[in-house]
Amino acid sequence: QVQLVESGGGLVQAGGSLRLSCAASGRNVNTYHLGWFRLAPGKEREFVAAITGSGTSTYYADSVKGRFTISRDNAKNTVYLQMNSLKPEDTAVYSCGAGRTYNFAEHSTYNYWGQGTQVTVSS
Repeated sequence: QVQLVESGGGLVQAGGSLRLSCAASGRNVNTYHLGWFRLAPGKEREFVAAITGSGTSTYYADSVKGRFTISRDNAKNTVYLQMNSLKPEDTAVYSCGAGRTYNFAEHSTYNYWGQGTQVTVSS
């Protein structure tokens, strides 16, 4: 069982930055891949980024590549999503998930989810 708690969301102007955090707790947390997804009103849930348990490999959606950076601190059991050059279309609820299979962009890969944090980017 893994528990996930996201934080760091908020309101920011276009071009600004935010850093989201996802604190994980439970057994063998460091053996889970961690991923970020987002859900905006009227849109389908979208994969954003993922990082392997060791932190050595990362994966990004094309829409955020070059602007967002995912990282993890296994000593703190926390994964981060640094979001730069934010755009209004990045507005969504961002959730982190934990899973062990390798289809990182698939929502079904992740067995555990946090409650989400709202990110709003104003134009």
